[in-house]
Amino acid sequence: MNELSGKHIVLGLTGGIACYKAAELCRALVKEGATVQVVMTAAAQQFITPVTMQALSGRAVVDSQWDAREPNNMAHINLSREADAILVAPCSADFMAKLLHGSADELLSLLCLARPIDRVPLLLAPAMNREMWAHPATQRNVAQLRADGATVLDVGQGEQACGETGDGRMLEAEELLADLIAFFSAKTLLGQHVLVTAGPTYEAIDPVRGITNLSSGKMGFAIARAAREAGATVELVAGPVSLATPRGVTRHDVRSARDMLSATLALAHDATVFVATAAVADWRPATSAEHKIKKDGSGQAPELCFVENPDILATVAKMPRALRGDLFCVGFAAESQDLLANARAKRLRKGVPLLVGNIGPATFGQDDNALLLVDERGSQELPHASKRLLARQLIADIARRLATRGQTYHHSP
Repeated sequence: MNELSGKHIVLGLTGGIACYKAAELCRALVKEGATVQVVMTAAAQQFITPVTMQALSGRAVVDSQWDAREPNNMAHINLSREADAILVAPCSADFMAKLLHGSADELLSLLCLARPIDRVPLLLAPAMNREMWAHPATQRNVAQLRADGATVLDVGQGEQACGETGDGRMLEAEELLADLIAFFSAKTLLGQHVLVTAGPTYEAIDPVRGITNLSSGKMGFAIARAAREAGATVELVAGPVSLATPRGVTRHDVRSARDMLSATLALAHDATVFVATAAVADWRPATSAEHKIKKDGSGQAPELCFVENPDILATVAKMPRALRGDLFCVGFAAESQDLLANARAKRLRKGVPLLVGNIGPATFGQDDNALLLVDERGSQELPHASKRLLARQLIADIARRLATRGQTYHHSP
């Protein structure tokens, strides 16, 4: 899935040690299908060579407004008109000040100034020492650049090349890539507050053993990412998984089904959409031993008694906000057979307007899946694809339902 296919990015590099990250960023952009034209300032070339960036981008690097290769000698016009976006990474404090004042004494600042503001967005990835970043002048410049229409991305926090620690590091290549993909995504859920549950739960038998399932959480994490890209505020309640938190998503880690219920109910009061992808254990041991249960040599296994776990989806769906239609609930069903029949029955049993079915054994731990969307009017298949693509399709479907909810959809009795 080349998420930037057809996009042409002008990648600008200014002076800073973070130029080494720009090499990986360039590679990542190309891998996602974008064409990349690198433009470097003289200061940037003190940290990384044009040869490196040319090899990674597959295009000759441009570094002068007097480039004779341009038939009209107007590189600043040609480059800016061809771009779908200009991304300056790293963007130094000096370069931000230059942009703020409309100074244009070299090619990169010149093409930023010459770009058609209404159709060529400018994204800046700051990179500097923590004191430089915190300086009032820099913060004033950032605020004014944003007011002028530029998108100033976040900075990272951590150890810096100077030996100090704090804010000001340029984001990592994968973070910048995620932000750029999100930037280009249609904001179909702008203003919505999406709550997602993901992954398995773990029900303890004793301090070292427990009952869980094979859910990896990948589908739920992909949905959280897609919702954030669509402009929503996203809260993710995650069972015990080792996946990285999607950019811009607030994560809440839980362990058991009861933990997940507690966290979900606390967050559901502010949510407008609830997507329950978590594979919650239906049962838990009635008691959990304080110490490890050991073999006694009798050959007899210890007797375990089970009690039913709370039903998180059904509980949320019965909240007054959900019944009024202020909270749109989407359930997931991981089945092993008779998917359509089981999904239909579960939708009615849970009392939700949309139920998404899939075959659990075929998808747990995998990067791809196939989904079946079931509502009061029937069912729709989302064919086998990457979970990333399916998540986008599902979020787009939810956005359409929200837009037409008052016209054609209503909550199941």
